[in-house]
Amino acid sequence: MKAEGQVRVGIAKKKQLKVIFHSAYMSDGKCFVGEHLFSSDSAERLFLPADDDASFTLENVVIGVDFHWERAENQTFCGALQLLEESGFIWAVNILPVETYLTSVISSEMNAHAPLEFLKAHAVISRSWLLAMMQKSRQNEQESPLHEQQEGDSVIRWYGCDSHQHFDVCADDHCQRYQGIARQSSPSAAAAVHATRGMVLEYDGTICDARFSKCCGGVTELFESCWENVQHPYLIAQADPYCNTQDKRLLSRILNSYDQETSHFYRWTVSYTDSELAELIQRKSGIDFGRIIDLLPLSRSLSGRIVLLKIVGEKRSVVVGKELEIRKWLSESHLYSSAFEVEKISGGFRLHGKGWGHGVGLCQIGAAVMADEGKTFQEILQFYYPGSKLGKRW
Repeated sequence: MKAEGQVRVGIAKKKQLKVIFHSAYMSDGKCFVGEHLFSSDSAERLFLPADDDASFTLENVVIGVDFHWERAENQTFCGALQLLEESGFIWAVNILPVETYLTSVISSEMNAHAPLEFLKAHAVISRSWLLAMMQKSRQNEQESPLHEQQEGDSVIRWYGCDSHQHFDVCADDHCQRYQGIARQSSPSAAAAVHATRGMVLEYDGTICDARFSKCCGGVTELFESCWENVQHPYLIAQADPYCNTQDKRLLSRILNSYDQETSHFYRWTVSYTDSELAELIQRKSGIDFGRIIDLLPLSRSLSGRIVLLKIVGEKRSVVVGKELEIRKWLSESHLYSSAFEVEKISGGFRLHGKGWGHGVGLCQIGAAVMADEGKTFQEILQFYYPGSKLGKRW
């Protein structure tokens, strides 16, 4: 059985980067301690910790990029730091052991006070997804992060998670949240990762692409409705009776503070006036539709999410997909999901929606409710990834 590997995580991309080394870090034979400012014209370099307890802080790391909860915070990390230049910007890349990384991930994605069996399930799927993406990216090193099909009056786009050029995964919702030592300090998160060390989900001997989202809205989604037209038998559309919870006690235990700011995500409503919608869609799409006459769902997945939406304007009509692109065009950040019905009202439109996120794989709210009701992490994984099996990679 192979040894645990390391993961390279892209943390922040800035013109200037302030780093505070809390203990000694070595680079090119020099010792760095305290505050240092780096810019894109700084030489690319690697900083190695002088001891196992070394850590560094990055100031103003943006989380929730382009989503409605976007904000900046100072974050502290252990492990090595690599600085890389890209087109006038500087990337901060954290290099650390996979299991240490996962301890932060499962308590960055959700609250570390969530039920232990839920955290165990999340550790397994986060490990599985990471290893599947690392393997896929090595096979497709030149793959673009944007997959696009434009023909006539249609714009079909989806966004890959396996296409970072300078590191394995990023630290934000594009991949999976990783917010440093503050999350790693949780005893429950550490216990969950330790109890599942090296465990992954497998299907026919291959590590599962174990996707997950915040709240499926009552029905999970097919992989191919959101990304490339590939069928994964363990990522299916099925009813989820667990994620419709009004238990505020439980929600406060399972959601991090910034996620608790978002309410009514199981069912939600968004309204736009005609002028608001026309301006928004033109700004987000770059297409001048004129006044929006109608929003027509042309294709829905088995879960009810819209895969293709026809936007009918006075000047032109365009079909847009897949689900994330629809969500981008119809919101200042992203709609909670593409599982919505369109109501034409006087002077505008009202969207009646379900769920928060793409809905593929594990529903974080539903899985936490299952654990709170006494289900084991194995039962949770079998519900959300039917036909998969637990394997061990180290």
